[in-house]
Amino acid sequence: MAFDPLLLTTSLAVVGVIASIILVLSVKKYPTGNEKMISIWKAIMEGANAYLKRQFRTIGIIAIIIAIVILAAFSTTFTVTYSAEIAFSFLLGVTFSLVAAYIAMYSATNANVTAAAEQSTYLALKVATLGGGALGLAVISMSLLGLSILYAAFRDPGVLAGFGFGASLAALFAQLGGGIFTKSADVGADLVGKVEENFPEDDPRNPAAIADNVGDNVGDEAGRGADLFESLTAENLGGMIIGLIVSIILFQGISVYYVTMPLIVRSLGIIATFVGLAIAIFEKKFKNPIKPSRDGLLVASVVAAILMLIATWYVFGPSGLTPSGSALASYALYGCMVSGLAAGLLIVLYTEYYTGSEAKSVITIAERSKSGPALTIMSGTAVGMISSGLPVITVAITLLISFALGEQFAVQAGITDRFLGGVYGTTMATMGMLSTAGIVLTMDGLGPIVDNAGGIAEMSGAPVQVRERIEPLDTLGNTTKALTKGYAMGSAALASLLLFQAFVLEVARYQAKITDLTTITSAQATLLGTKLSSLGSALALNHPDVVIGALIGGMLPFVFSGTAINAVSVGAYRMVEEVRRQFREIPGLREGTAKPNYAAAVDISTRTALRLMVVPGAIPVVAPIVVGVFLGWAAVGALVVGATLSAIPLAIMMMWGGAAMDNAKKYVEAGHFGGKNTETHAATVVGDTVGDPWKDTAGPSLHILIKLLNTISLVFIPLFLVALISLA
Repeated sequence: MAFDPLLLTTSLAVVGVIASIILVLSVKKYPTGNEKMISIWKAIMEGANAYLKRQFRTIGIIAIIIAIVILAAFSTTFTVTYSAEIAFSFLLGVTFSLVAAYIAMYSATNANVTAAAEQSTYLALKVATLGGGALGLAVISMSLLGLSILYAAFRDPGVLAGFGFGASLAALFAQLGGGIFTKSADVGADLVGKVEENFPEDDPRNPAAIADNVGDNVGDEAGRGADLFESLTAENLGGMIIGLIVSIILFQGISVYYVTMPLIVRSLGIIATFVGLAIAIFEKKFKNPIKPSRDGLLVASVVAAILMLIATWYVFGPSGLTPSGSALASYALYGCMVSGLAAGLLIVLYTEYYTGSEAKSVITIAERSKSGPALTIMSGTAVGMISSGLPVITVAITLLISFALGEQFAVQAGITDRFLGGVYGTTMATMGMLSTAGIVLTMDGLGPIVDNAGGIAEMSGAPVQVRERIEPLDTLGNTTKALTKGYAMGSAALASLLLFQAFVLEVARYQAKITDLTTITSAQATLLGTKLSSLGSALALNHPDVVIGALIGGMLPFVFSGTAINAVSVGAYRMVEEVRRQFREIPGLREGTAKPNYAAAVDISTRTALRLMVVPGAIPVVAPIVVGVFLGWAAVGALVVGATLSAIPLAIMMMWGGAAMDNAKKYVEAGHFGGKNTETHAATVVGDTVGDPWKDTAGPSLHILIKLLNTISLVFIPLFLVALISLA
């Protein structure tokens, strides 16, 4: 008996959104602590809300301008009838992304772990996990909901490219702006507070302390919420486009199951997240605080694997919903999903191996810091570079396995183009990896929550026992944040082939003039296949346009990262000067008898982030459009490939190298190699400040850059084709 896949995906998405709201409300029921804790907590919440309000307004203005550009740019192309739909889809993508970001931030600021730690470590971790769970469920559910609604309305994944573009744009500015904000405050607070004044972390005398904690929420919660929303959306979109082309060639029409299978897998991931969350929340016995969430991830992975097997058999099995289904076809496609799921778990393990609190590389960095900050930075950079090897090799092997199994799926399903079947296989591998995104995002979300808890405990003068309970959670949070960033980059790497192929397939569709998906003729389907086979020569490496596009693409991640890190250095410089000024001009501040001007520091981070996020954010928007107009679609494809190849190892190097230096600092602060207020500690603080913009600003923004380049390319294909014809 057939079923409507969109009914399933939409229903589970709505359930996921409702569940995320319930988690937010449940967090608010826990105690909020004494009067001093509440006053600090409210200051952090007010600062985060004020920043997001200004940031969302800025993003909204930019989004409206781009929507107008989309309408104007398409007014001279043969797809003019779709311009309004794409512009609407784009604005909806921006809106949904920002809503997911706000839910993430709201749940984090309401999760007062400090008060919970007065009772037990378990309760503190439980509250943080509930707050992180709200982030995870909101992101995966809202992405799925937006795509399901739009596909039900327009039945064309090409129109949905606007939704992906909007999500990517909002995510880039949210992650980039939040990263600039938080690291400007963090670096400024550490350089003066820890190195110059020998203050402990989050000392209330430090004027940048509140700004630092606000930054945890706007960068690591709101920014990450929009970030992963964009990742899930773009990769789902690419998979749907590939499913569309496969079904056109196979059936000379549209098979809704091929197109929506990525959405089906994602919806099953919501069920797996519910189970994993239950494990993570209710597991009470643990020595290492990462154990409950790790166990939740493992259980969620098993549940996802079982559900994907059932779904694949039901849709592609011998009695399935597709006329060309068979047992071997379903097994082959399921194998693709499992390969992606396994790759995601391996990347999680690699993250802990390189950045965990007791990791050999972390201890080595801490030990070498006895010789000064130069060796701290040198060792941390080396760890980051070396760490890029395993995840890249894992993704490469996963692509080979999933592509080979996809080819077997094509043979068993009667698809004549085995290459296209292989690409569909890599699509399902990416969906397999993303099936556990909800629980991975939960682990990410609890990181800044426990980080804030440490800050509130220190600034409120909480008892030593409370701070001792929070300290291991703070180190855990640093590892889980690095874990999710690696996971997101791994999914971007795995999705690189499918997103590039989605671009090529959409070029072929437009060239075959298939714009009405309700009445596809056999002649159009044949022409589509012919166009696909002829596009390879246009992407040959001996063509100068392709080489130029690849070179520009390879350069973009470095220029983008440089501008992002420079923005942090500008903000940190201003923060250092402001903190020093307050110590000079406010009598009694250093002694603790006077109160610092926290608002001035928050304002510096806010103004710096909102002003300096624009230039790096404009780079991936302008570059593919300029290249496409002057060099054509093939050069844009090469640009995307070049950017992907350079961004993936660069991002892993920065994210994991920065996280390793951060945990080396925490390792010393735990009492090793002399502990706090020593030259070794000062060296690790300097290393941490170098790694901060790597791991929290530039690094996690790079996979958004890749996806943004892809979605922009998809949206503006008609413009590239028309421009190429006019230039010729």
